[in-house]
Amino acid sequence: MALGFTPVVEIYGANAALLNERLLSWQHIDASGIESDQLTLTIDLHGLEGLPDLGGKIGLRVGYLESGLVDKGLFVISRRTPKLFPLTLTLVATAAPFSVADETGFKLRRSLSHGPTTLGALFRLLTSRHGFSPRVAPDLAMIKIEHIDQSNETDMGFLTRLACIHDAVAKPINELYVLARRGQVKSLSGKVLPNVRLSVTTNNRPDDHAFIAATLDESARTKYQGCKISWWDAAAGKERSVESGIAPFKTLRQRGQNAEEALAACEGEVRRMMREALKVNIDCPGNPGLSAEGVVVLDETWPDFMRGRWSIDKVTASGNRKDSYRCKIAATCLGSAT
Repeated sequence: MALGFTPVVEIYGANAALLNERLLSWQHIDASGIESDQLTLTIDLHGLEGLPDLGGKIGLRVGYLESGLVDKGLFVISRRTPKLFPLTLTLVATAAPFSVADETGFKLRRSLSHGPTTLGALFRLLTSRHGFSPRVAPDLAMIKIEHIDQSNETDMGFLTRLACIHDAVAKPINELYVLARRGQVKSLSGKVLPNVRLSVTTNNRPDDHAFIAATLDESARTKYQGCKISWWDAAAGKERSVESGIAPFKTLRQRGQNAEEALAACEGEVRRMMREALKVNIDCPGNPGLSAEGVVVLDETWPDFMRGRWSIDKVTASGNRKDSYRCKIAATCLGSAT
């Protein structure tokens, strides 16, 4: 994707004209996993009567004048923070349809027992009650759940815990709620995520528009190749354990409710440890093509120990009236460049 040199950000939806006219700075966090995407706007309050309403829906388009804008979706204003000096207002909006009234009890803590059922059926039941349209990856949908307790947890917190057990992601995206393996979330939601190639210029200096900085995190390399966890066998009246992978084993502190849940937690943890062996953090020019769950390719202009395909865990894009549009990327290694 050829990028331009003139950053452009455009807010649409509720109070769009006011927000665009008074916008001082913005930040968009696009994250994989349990974190809901978030948009933060700082606007000038001088001479303004009244504030934008909580619950209002706003959208973000961002890009460059020369190459066009990309729509980053709708967000619901969930927090307003006025500040006296300088006289500004910070608006925080989330991609999940949170409501102050919370008519469906989305934020209500519950204690319930579920099962026998399947992961897909339970996920659809809990998300549908809050007005979401559920999307479940086929390899997760038919996983059997004999029994599991929801213990003083919100439905979202419980679904997040269920997803973690199976090394998956449960995430609201606009009106959808998606349960999928990492890297599949946005594809299940119908969003096409092309690979984004990053190159380092020969004159890579902080005062250059195309400046890129990066840090490789090798401390994330796993010390373990297997995992073990205990579970309580009520019929026998004794504690048992299961394991997955090979030694050395990581011992999980939580206890499984039964053998099936314990084994699923072990297998999920082994997949996570293998996936998170190597991480990189990148600060680069703003690129609207970068998206969580997408892939960034570090080409031959990078040092050989950084080259390759990286799965994007989080993109934090930001800009203001003084500075250019920039992105911070947190990503996990997938393999060599192609």
